[in-house]
Formats: sequence, structure tokens, C-alpha cells
Amino acid sequence: MRVVSISVNGLAQAVDKGFFDWLADQDADVVCVQDHRMRAYEIEDYNLIPEGYEAYFIDGENNADGGVGIYTRHFPKAIMYGFANEQADREGRFIQADFDKVSVACVLAPCALGREEELLGEDDLTVLDHKDEFMDAFGLHMQKTLRKRRQFIFCANLQTAHHVTDASPLYHKHDFSGFLPHERAWLDRLFDEMGSIDAFREINKQSNQFTWWPEQAEGARKNAGIRVDYQLLTPGIRNTIQDGWIDDSTRFSDHAPVIMDYDIEIGF
Repeated sequence: MRVVSISVNGLAQAVDKGFFDWLADQDADVVCVQDHRMRAYEIEDYNLIPEGYEAYFIDGENNADGGVGIYTRHFPKAIMYGFANEQADREGRFIQADFDKVSVACVLAPCALGREEELLGEDDLTVLDHKDEFMDAFGLHMQKTLRKRRQFIFCANLQTAHHVTDASPLYHKHDFSGFLPHERAWLDRLFDEMGSIDAFREINKQSNQFTWWPEQAEGARKNAGIRVDYQLLTPGIRNTIQDGWIDDSTRFSDHAPVIMDYDIEIGF
């Protein structure tokens, strides 16, 4: 079973830049797409579905919130739109497909990089506060999920890197959201206390394995990369990991796809 996770910075522009051409060579069973920036119904209306796949997408009330979706070659048993958190669900930040032996979810956290202190609405809530609220809510969801007997893969752009080796020196020197101490501590809890597995790090311990080169950090394929895109596993499928890599040669987004192979039979 091959699973691809990619933040596209707008699906239509990614397709124009060759996303589907790239995808045709990947032989992926499930493709999780974050930040599609369009209405879910437009995915079918504009024929933004690669050949051989079914599409399941959720959007936010505002296209700028991003939205997430799943392409799959295999019909799921069920689709879950949202994770019962009102704000996150209104912003289209979570979708889950349940297959026979595993569930695959697609997740997009709010981005606060470069806008940390910007106010949202009339409640003196900053963009960073908004991100922190989402992370707290998603953390509770993960805590509940990790107690279940069912196995899960969460393809998530968490907008946060974990260790020093996951971020270029630029982030070590500045107070950028995405590498703040309390954000990294959230990941400590996710991995060390809750027991979630960072699939990529199970097979690749090297430094400079980045998935995002944000313009705010002057990082367009320079040395200002950061690894914020994950495939998170429940512990029961830790030993199914066969291979995985980051394809940083792509140019249809400022994120690189994360591709993981698992010894899991997805079909019925």
C-alpha cells in the first residue's frame, strides 16, 4: 500500500504545474491533499480527479482556509468529514477514509508563520492563538484515536517541525511559528506520551529532510526548509513500514510530497 501526502497551495494551480503528471508515475493507492483552496464540488466540475481514482474532499467556509481531500483507488467503507470540532470542521481541516484494515485521514493545521500576532475577528485572538486552539483540539482527537483497536494513518501538514534536525538554522535563530518551543512540545506529547509514530523518521534519521520552503522564511528551495508534513501511525502498524521518501524535486507546490510504502492490504 503506497500513501502520498502533499500540501498543494491550491489544487488547480498544482495540476497546471504538473501534479497529475507526477502522480501518474507514483502508483499510489491513497493520495492525501491538503490546502486545495476551492469548493469541494469544483473538484468534479473542473475534472480535477486523476484517472483511476475516486475523490473525497471537504472545503472551508473560506477558500483561504485550505481544505483537505483524499484520492483513492479503492472504495472506502466510510468517509468521515471533520472530527467533531466546530471551528476546525467549518474550516475543512480533516477528512478520513475507512478501509478494511486501516483508516487514512488527511489533516491541515492553520499556518501562523509570519502572522503570529495578527488579530483574527473581534475577540483579540491572534493567528498563533488560533493555530494553538486547533492543535489542542486535534491532540485530544489523537489521544482518543490512539486508544482504539483500529489502525490509522494520518497524513498531516501540522505546520510544525519537531527536532532541530527537522528545521534549517534559520528557524533555530528566530521566533517563527512552526518551531516555537510550545509547538515542538506539542509534538513531544504526541510522540512520546501518546505513542504516535512518525513514519518517515522510522526509516530516515538524516538531517535536512525538509518538506516545506516557505516564502516567509526566504526559503524557496534554498537553505530555509522545514519538515512539517507527516504520516502519523498508530503503533499497531509500525512494523508495516517498508520504504519512504520526500520527493523534493517537485515544483507544483512549495511543499514536497511525502511518499510511504506499507505492508498493508488495502482492498477487501
